[in-house]
Amino acid sequence: MDYPHSCDTFVVLPPLTNDNGVIFGKNSDRPQNEVQEVILVKNRVRESKLKCTYITIDESPNAINDVMLSKPAWMWGAEMGANNKNVVIGNEAVWTNNNEGDGDARQKRLLGMDLVRLGLERGNSADEALDIITDLLEKYGQGGPCSEFDDSHFYHNSFLIADPKGAWVLETSGKLWAAEKINQGYRNISNGLTIKTKIDKHSENLFDIAEKMNYWDGKGKLDFTSAFSSGGDEMRQAEGERLLGALSSGKTFDIKAMMNILRHKDSCICRGVDDTFPTQGSQVSSLSASGVSVHWFTATPDPSVSYFKPFIFTPNAVASSYTVSPNEANREHFLYSLHSKYVLRTNNEKITEILKGVEDECLQEITSLIQNHTSDETSEIDELFKKCIETEIKLYG
Repeated sequence: MDYPHSCDTFVVLPPLTNDNGVIFGKNSDRPQNEVQEVILVKNRVRESKLKCTYITIDESPNAINDVMLSKPAWMWGAEMGANNKNVVIGNEAVWTNNNEGDGDARQKRLLGMDLVRLGLERGNSADEALDIITDLLEKYGQGGPCSEFDDSHFYHNSFLIADPKGAWVLETSGKLWAAEKINQGYRNISNGLTIKTKIDKHSENLFDIAEKMNYWDGKGKLDFTSAFSSGGDEMRQAEGERLLGALSSGKTFDIKAMMNILRHKDSCICRGVDDTFPTQGSQVSSLSASGVSVHWFTATPDPSVSYFKPFIFTPNAVASSYTVSPNEANREHFLYSLHSKYVLRTNNEKITEILKGVEDECLQEITSLIQNHTSDETSEIDELFKKCIETEIKLYG
């Protein structure tokens, strides 16, 4: 069976979650040997202009949020991440029939990954992040090679944006876009357009433009997917939806359930390093409006043989230098190289089982930590991610 290559992003909302929080998850599938780093950006210096991956844009006049990002090491933008305002965003590649002028994705503009990072840096809620991304999209457009070494790898983008109150699915075609509000239940996106006639926000004059471009006859409701899609992975999209439905049916969906989906091999949601487009990094986030939000990152490829490490935003939070890529040709950060040597290259099932055990213990400890946490006591969790990275490194000997 021939599966198109792309990522998958998921969200599950109340009343299907075990603690009435919002659970977000994403696998980032990227070209082989492309290293994905996990970095914490705090108090970024602001100037009048901001250099993104390919183009320079106006800097925000407002304060910039702290962000935890999982990103291809060569670019400015990120595949996925979280900010200190409880917003998470992931993006997917989509291909559409709008490929001339503003829709020409070969032109170097903002990458979809740049828009993810900009939405997180500037958005204090999912609603704000949606408005920021769409405003930037309409102003600067999207496009440019999405691989460091392959100029033919370019596309339009879809996004899943969430916070503790709900989520948005945003899908684009050049500078045109449609967004669907998700208030309950579950939703997933892969590498095809999915928004039909439930369009809760849209680009200006979308309907007039669609009719003028002969993508819609102007009768009835506009179906965004039917009008603009040029194909996608409907099979994996459907399998992801099936998994979400099955695992949330008891209304006890949790972090572990989302990790299990991201590790699902038979659906090709999880892909090993021998694949042309392997899963290079993964994120799971538990978002809480009244409690503590926790963001889990692998910082290593193939979540089925990786360990999710937790990160919590605090005023003094730190990440780890071991997941920051050096400015060298192969860009392998220290954790990536160790994981490759001791897990991926040797197929070491013993180490994988130990890592899974450590992860299970960490899940239990985090639950206890959150239940007993007070806003005045943060020292215990400031270095949480850093210490988990160090634990993993010690396991590799």
